[in-house]
Amino acid sequence: MQAPSPPPPSGTPVLSRRELLLFQALVEKEAGIHLSAAKDALVANRLSRRLRELGLHSFGAYYSYVTEKGHEAEKVRMLDSLCTHETSFFREPQHFDLLRQRILPEWSALAAAGRRPRTLRVWSAACSTGEEPYSIAMCLLEAFPKGSGWSLEVVASDLSTWALQRSQQGLWNLDRSRTIPQTLLKDFMLKGVRTQEGLMKAGPELRTVMRFARVNLNVPSEWPSGAFDLIFCRNVLIYFGADARSRVIQGMVQKLTPTGYFFLGHAESLIGVDVAVRSVSANVYTPRQLAGR
Repeated sequence: MQAPSPPPPSGTPVLSRRELLLFQALVEKEAGIHLSAAKDALVANRLSRRLRELGLHSFGAYYSYVTEKGHEAEKVRMLDSLCTHETSFFREPQHFDLLRQRILPEWSALAAAGRRPRTLRVWSAACSTGEEPYSIAMCLLEAFPKGSGWSLEVVASDLSTWALQRSQQGLWNLDRSRTIPQTLLKDFMLKGVRTQEGLMKAGPELRTVMRFARVNLNVPSEWPSGAFDLIFCRNVLIYFGADARSRVIQGMVQKLTPTGYFFLGHAESLIGVDVAVRSVSANVYTPRQLAGR
């Protein structure tokens, strides 16, 4: 038996079953995210601030407001409120070990043999507050430093405008550095002093390769253009409905270069998704025709 949800804070309207169903349908239609019935307290707590700021007294009134023509900006704020932002530098470190020890040396050898261009494009498709794309950028710059002749680009995207602004800022509490390898921390991060003591900031080399965009993964027309050598789409599709999840994976695999790699999170898999890839490591895939390389 499922434990009952905790009571809402004092003064917070009660989210009815009907209202929850309305928000479930809206969020899945707009963003592909499936809010289970067990998320009723989460939805109520995260949206209650918007009700207070707008002077609304029920979730039904907020639903009517957010779906009215001309209130697209509020719909964006609603989705922002419901996004989860759990992340860290070099999260799931085995993925970064694979990148540094196998994938990047492999591409370097292919380029030296004239079998691929000295260009790398990466998409961090749910970048949250930036720890993942900056981790990737550190790995790329370690392997292909300035002056090596390589062109590097890391596209960091997220549904949440708040998270994307934090990512663009490239500023974190120093305690977030604990999972960054010391050599990379020294080479690419700046330690704050005086008014910024206790903080660290992405250095100029990192910033030169970063690009940022708000992207709704449920809307392929919003996706960044062109092909990618790496696509990291980790720990976001677990929140998607089955159909939306399948569409996103299929679309992303189609955006891979012939020697590209697709990364999912540790709790995700391709079970039930018809896609032409082969597993090369835990939750890492490459186009099927290259699996034997």
